[in-house]
Amino acid sequence: MVGFAVYIFVVAGKRTAFDVVRRLGREMTDVEEGTAWGVPALRYGGRVICCTAAHKDAEPGSLVVMLSFDQRDALVEEEPDVYYLKPHYVGHPCVVVRLARVRDDALRDLLLTAQRFVSNNGTRKPLKPAAVGRLSGHARRTSPGKARRTRHRR
Repeated sequence: MVGFAVYIFVVAGKRTAFDVVRRLGREMTDVEEGTAWGVPALRYGGRVICCTAAHKDAEPGSLVVMLSFDQRDALVEEEPDVYYLKPHYVGHPCVVVRLARVRDDALRDLLLTAQRFVSNNGTRKPLKPAAVGRLSGHARRTSPGKARRTRHRR
């Protein structure tokens, strides 16, 4: 529990759905709590393990957990009432979890799997050497393997 900072997100004096995730995160080695995209998140080695689903398409009380595409597809197929996807999340290595429907032991296992995933694979594919040069300066990544130059107006 090295460096575990506590951020409290309270809605009108009530506990949030993320409280269970926070408790499970405290039990994990080297996991830190913080934010990602403006919402509560757990990180391992600076990489997001999970965060509250912030996209407008996600159901309230959902959690986004980083996983491989294969693991995600298997979970959604096996338990669609617990795990789901929305179009926004399809291209990302993650699954969306309905926190009200997942058991604590299953969520603990899922978070440990996510921790292994981000520590082994990270959440992004490494850039090819040729792409690194193209992305210097004012270039920005728009989709896998492509870079787009942006102009800054004064």
